[in-house]
Amino acid sequence: MKTMVNGLFKENPVLVLLLGLCSALAITTTLENAYIMGSCVLFVLICSEVLVALIKNIVPDNVRIPVYILIIGTFVTIIEILLSKFLPKVHEVLSIYIPLIIVNCIVLGRCLSIASKKSVAYSFLDAFGVGLGYTLALILIAFIRELLGSGTITLIDSLSSLVGFKLIIEVFDKAYLPQFLVGPAGAFLVVGFLLALINFLKDRKVRK
Repeated sequence: MKTMVNGLFKENPVLVLLLGLCSALAITTTLENAYIMGSCVLFVLICSEVLVALIKNIVPDNVRIPVYILIIGTFVTIIEILLSKFLPKVHEVLSIYIPLIIVNCIVLGRCLSIASKKSVAYSFLDAFGVGLGYTLALILIAFIRELLGSGTITLIDSLSSLVGFKLIIEVFDKAYLPQFLVGPAGAFLVVGFLLALINFLKDRKVRK
């Protein structure tokens, strides 16, 4: 359990380790984008770490990085094929950021540092914790950006073709909001604010 909790808080990939910021800044314009992207990374991370942990003893050290990248790329390709087949609108929205999971430092880093050295069970818990931490970080960033920038909370939009309805909650009038928050500058501002808040809370805890 401690292994999983570390991925949520102490080793949160976005808000602590500052990994995966490309997607965190780019696709967090709506809450829906955030949890879909997070779910994709979670799936790839769990599958990759578990498989790497299973084959770690038969993969020579001099070729392990290419092998691990091939494993990650296989699972990413599976996700991309499924999205393009069954959820084309989601695939279009996330576009290039799905293939970029292959070179995401979070996934390859955990495969090298954890899965290649630990047991399958430990690797699974690590992947679940880190993947969930990444997903929750994206959801938090997207919630702030969309709510304060667009005045909405998008729970179901691109997924409407799958579930048969849309669910977008309008909270504020967009005309009176700082709409730049859903742009690139807003992404940096929100992430910067969250990092400052986390560091402030850490310093406060140390002083106590």
